[in-house]
Amino acid sequence: MHLSRYFLTPLKETPAEAQVISHQLSLRAGLVRQTSAGIYAWLPLGLRVLKKVERIVREEQDRAGCQEVLMPTVQPAELWRESGRYDDYGKEMLRFSDRHAHEMLYGPTNEEMITDIFRQYVRSYRDLPKNLYQIQWKFRDEVRPRFGVMRGREFLMKDNYSFDIDFDGAKRSYDNMHMTYLRTFARMGLKAIAVRADPGAIGGSLSQEFQILAETGESKIFYDAELDSMDINDIEGTRGLYASAEEKHDPATCGVPPDRLREARGIEVGHIFYFGTKYSEAMNATVTGPKGEAITVEMGSYGIGVSRLVGAIIEASHDEKGIVWPEPVAPFHVGLVNLRVGDGACDTAANEIYEKLQAAGVEVLYDDREERAGVKFATMELIGLPWQLVIGPRGLAAGVVELKNRASGESEEISVESALARLVG
Repeated sequence: MHLSRYFLTPLKETPAEAQVISHQLSLRAGLVRQTSAGIYAWLPLGLRVLKKVERIVREEQDRAGCQEVLMPTVQPAELWRESGRYDDYGKEMLRFSDRHAHEMLYGPTNEEMITDIFRQYVRSYRDLPKNLYQIQWKFRDEVRPRFGVMRGREFLMKDNYSFDIDFDGAKRSYDNMHMTYLRTFARMGLKAIAVRADPGAIGGSLSQEFQILAETGESKIFYDAELDSMDINDIEGTRGLYASAEEKHDPATCGVPPDRLREARGIEVGHIFYFGTKYSEAMNATVTGPKGEAITVEMGSYGIGVSRLVGAIIEASHDEKGIVWPEPVAPFHVGLVNLRVGDGACDTAANEIYEKLQAAGVEVLYDDREERAGVKFATMELIGLPWQLVIGPRGLAAGVVELKNRASGESEEISVESALARLVG
């Protein structure tokens, strides 16, 4: 993609309403635009990141044996009355009536709807277990939407739901999602800590949040300091303790020696719940057992904030110049910078490199604007692409180009062939 034709509108000044760094950089780098309180339009650069995050989430859900569905954003109120949650959920639920005076709501979550779908089609214990997921927009009318896409009213979420014959099966489904979530976040370059959590409006007896450590996090958590030195791929179970201003827990109950316990702030990016028969009993979701008896299925639900993750990644990976995208979620892999647009040698070399990278399947954003070098470098630092490949007249005269790594800040002058080998390999 040529930057001269790309819809990218970086800001020089930080908007006054942006309180945290991810919100500031999301707006400054032109990832999103706020249309009303807590509601954002995703611009081309931000949408590319959102799609990368979504793809990783989907691949790990498929790998775990889940099956994708797509449920409507608008739900009938009677389903929520059947479960008993319609009046209990609170003002965060957006309620309205259609032209026929049917009471409707914009779904904040989907336990009722997926239970209704399940009970319509699944009849026998032989059809279990089942785990169904979707990636869909949700709406919760937050009193104080803030922190940009990390605490918006409209957000993209992956939610999935497991159905099992008994507790042992439900626990296996829960543990499977626990490990799936750790793999998912690790693929995005994040270390997530699973901490015990309040199930809140979802309900249930077992609940864990997945927290990314950040100073701006809304949650106060206690965690085992040994996790700081662990590769997340080696973690088979994490120990943590959730605490908030409203509910204090004794750190000793988490089983970690007090000289190893760390207190930190965290950003919640995922939440898993086991709630047994809370919804299946209320909504009569049963299957026929091996002896012909009716068995109420055991359920769990599991959520990942897909759009929230974009903000969380920025919080975890940035510097004073801008965003530093981990490679798996970067909008483009390489920023190709032509320092002297209009110079025959620079234009020829840059165009040839661009074509070769494109042909090799490397995602490239080519800065072919007639701008000063300082402006081009500032743009690349702000949007945070993993690699910068700089073409200038002096380097070409010496037979080299500059290759810079955004995360480390290290740069080197190497031949075009070596640069291409490094980026394609």
